[in-house]
Amino acid sequence: MIAKRTRASGTGLERLCARDWMRSTDTECGVELLEARLHGRAYHKHRHDTYAVCLTTVGVLAFDYRGATETSMPGQVVVLHPDEAHDGYAGDEVGFGYRQLYVDPALVFEAIQALSRRPRALPFVREPVTDNQKLAAAVKSAFESPHEPLAIDSLIVQLADGLLEADPSYRETPSPRRLDATAVRRARQYLDAQKARVVHSSELEAVTGLNRYALARQFRIMCGTSPYRYLLMRRLDYAREQLGRGRFLADVALETGFADQAHFSRAFKGAFGITPALYRALNAHSPVGGA
Repeated sequence: MIAKRTRASGTGLERLCARDWMRSTDTECGVELLEARLHGRAYHKHRHDTYAVCLTTVGVLAFDYRGATETSMPGQVVVLHPDEAHDGYAGDEVGFGYRQLYVDPALVFEAIQALSRRPRALPFVREPVTDNQKLAAAVKSAFESPHEPLAIDSLIVQLADGLLEADPSYRETPSPRRLDATAVRRARQYLDAQKARVVHSSELEAVTGLNRYALARQFRIMCGTSPYRYLLMRRLDYAREQLGRGRFLADVALETGFADQAHFSRAFKGAFGITPALYRALNAHSPVGGA
């Protein structure tokens, strides 16, 4: 594993703890791996557009999620659904360590359709801290296997199977209404190519053949988020890449279609839990080398 940019939210501390570090891979085939060791209140409230599946390895990981305070001990797994706000902090003075996967919900959706006998919506794990061994094994295998397409295919099946098992109400979950998966894929491909600007609803209607309201509903069923949030995260991911290259914040804000630097900073912190400036500082503290 290499010290790279991360989809994780970074640190909320005004100054970085010398003991804190993060390592991550780039996103490949819809999956990103992150490993970290942190202390204190590490993450501000934020939300991802992916599933986040986290295996606690050291200490006590605490977080506020869906109106409750949760804790995860070593060996336990945390499952966060796309677009669900959460933070993160150490439950004691020792700090906490974890390994985490960020997974494209559309991949989970497609795997679940293959595993199920009829169309299914994305599973929702209502108890975010679980002892589910299938999910724990999936996280472990992801860090032990090569980050290659066939290995990732197997990983997605493992995760889908574990998520289905961890959602006991899934059998009673109604099947989604008519879903034009091809149209949703066209929308995603179009948004993926528009990382530096605002996209209008009429553009997606022209690309997909669906009206904006039908597309918004179907996009969320398959991707776990809205077209707006999906595009915003692609713009912010692009911003992370530019920050990693030492670009000025004002230039990055303008290049990614934000009205000004203040607007960009607010959006960045809401997505990653850290200001752009602190993001660069944390990455500068990341240890180099594999784990």
